[in-house]
Amino acid sequence: MARRISMATRSELVEAIVERYRSGSRSDKRLILDEFVAVTGYHRKHAIRVLRQRASEIPGTKRHSLRYGGDVREALVVLWEASERLCSKRLRPLIPVLLPALERHGRLELDAALRGKLLTMSPATMDRLLAEVRVVARGGQRRRAGMSSAVRRSVPIRTFGDWNDPPPGYVEVDFVAHSGTSSSGSFVQTMVLTDIATGWTECVPVRTRESGLVVAAIK
Repeated sequence: MARRISMATRSELVEAIVERYRSGSRSDKRLILDEFVAVTGYHRKHAIRVLRQRASEIPGTKRHSLRYGGDVREALVVLWEASERLCSKRLRPLIPVLLPALERHGRLELDAALRGKLLTMSPATMDRLLAEVRVVARGGQRRRAGMSSAVRRSVPIRTFGDWNDPPPGYVEVDFVAHSGTSSSGSFVQTMVLTDIATGWTECVPVRTRESGLVVAAIK
């Protein structure tokens, strides 16, 4: 069983081995990965993602993250994974609840300074720190912004704490894209409608996320 080590120590370990991992042969990488998993206790796939993400970082972007080093990013990734990869606007209000739970179960071991940074971090900063790991999690495909990005930014996002016990009839709508690892072309999406009060959920397939088809599916 791997011994517990702090996030700062894990970050230092990543910095120490990432160059060897990046430039090593396949067999070298396998051995380095074995050692990394044994010391950190990470799941093997998560360990691969951590090392690949760190190895692919562009040096010129580090100046934007002077306050938030690798230890902060690594702890944030653990929180993001534990939340089942929530968007940052929904992850932000969940952190004060999720962080103590992960600490109690030994998933995180943070000092006061690092803990404070995670609890005060803005959703925009979370998006920036999670950008590369999200790309890796999607199989290397960056999500297209699309023409509706400006519209989406203008619509306020509610969190679970903003509803104030509404009566049945108020719903949240989300779309699940069935596009595999590529978002190019047309593909089926599932529209998911959930009643906030009762939790009743309806799932309706639509050929594309086109306004006429969406309205027809809702009706």
